[in-house]
Amino acid sequence: MFAAALTWEKLVGIGSAVAVENAVRYTLFAGLGWLLGYVWFRQRWAKRKIVPAYPARTDVWREVRLSLTTVIFYGLVGAATVWAALQGWTQLYWKPAAHGWGWFAASIGLTILVHDTYFYWTHRLMHHPRLFRWFHRGHHLSTNPSPWAAYAFDPLEAIVQAGIFPVAVALYPIHPLAFATFMVWQLTFNIFGHAGYEFWPRWLMDSWLGKVMNTPTAHILHHQHLRGHYGLYFNWWDRLLGTNLDHYEACFREVTSPERHAPHPSH
Repeated sequence: MFAAALTWEKLVGIGSAVAVENAVRYTLFAGLGWLLGYVWFRQRWAKRKIVPAYPARTDVWREVRLSLTTVIFYGLVGAATVWAALQGWTQLYWKPAAHGWGWFAASIGLTILVHDTYFYWTHRLMHHPRLFRWFHRGHHLSTNPSPWAAYAFDPLEAIVQAGIFPVAVALYPIHPLAFATFMVWQLTFNIFGHAGYEFWPRWLMDSWLGKVMNTPTAHILHHQHLRGHYGLYFNWWDRLLGTNLDHYEACFREVTSPERHAPHPSH
């Protein structure tokens, strides 16, 4: 009944709501990342700046503009996915008790794992020479990214990145609030990866955790070299398939070295 009553106007309203919600969350999170790393603690954190120079103002504004376009496409894909759910074509469910709170929590973890795999393979595919200029070039204009680069995608890439929503709800039952919780994780990790600072402790690379988790250093190297380090949260796909850059661990140790000097204030 409700699906049948879903008019074009209501669908546009859903898409607009999803876009606005994403825009507000993105502005708050990326804005906080910018204030922390580039205003309030710029000098205190300078020794952990992976690329000593700071991004040009023109690059930052381009990242902001692309990000605003991205949230529009997120809204379109979100509205289409909700419409499909109301037709009964997905496993999205609305009452948490339907699958229990245990599954509610587990579905968040599962989505993180699914998204990491989805991201690795779609990201690596978008680096194919025939696809790169159409899908991924805009994101890689940032060779020294800021927190605002987290959603700085070309339109086609924005659609691919938003694709985790329909993929997840097609594969297994998930509640909208569980997916929203995953999105908070996704955005937070993404902003950390593009912030330009290495936040992990030096001992990470000598522990089992360093073989599993990705680091900002890994992703900044990807932006600098335009290859390797295709994973998002975890490093296991890159390790398994040999797509880590050879100097990754040495670079991490250099960035996290206590003897490292802060960049010159003019940078």
